[in-house]
Amino acid sequence: MKLSQSVTYAIHAVLRLASSGKTCPVACGKLAAEGKMPERFLLQILRDLTKQGMLESTRGGGGGFVMGRPPEAISLLDLIEAIDGPLATGLPMKGNFPADAGDRLQAVLDRITECTRAHLRAIHLSDLMCDSPGSDDALRLRQPVV
Repeated sequence: MKLSQSVTYAIHAVLRLASSGKTCPVACGKLAAEGKMPERFLLQILRDLTKQGMLESTRGGGGGFVMGRPPEAISLLDLIEAIDGPLATGLPMKGNFPADAGDRLQAVLDRITECTRAHLRAIHLSDLMCDSPGSDDALRLRQPVV
């Protein structure tokens, strides 16, 4: 699985916000500079995360972004789908497959996608944080609910 650059920036920025533990807003420019991300692009990503309730934003001088939910309440699936939309499978042209093979292949791909969604849903932002006690064990041992 390959993550888009937008999702990578989203994870990077949210990890920085969550790890800071700050309750006062952090400016987009600061997050962009620290993470070496393009500020205008990051701003749109942060706005999308705010719409989904993962972040909260404050306007004006001293404004910026803070966590809207705790890191353990945000899954990797939440972040990916907030930026790139729902994970989905699809065959461009079912008509070229013999008999019911296209339908069977679509069913297999649907099961794989749901399994992937379950795994991503089982990993939370808190599991990815460097200072989280036992986070490596949590990633290794976590079994998704399929």
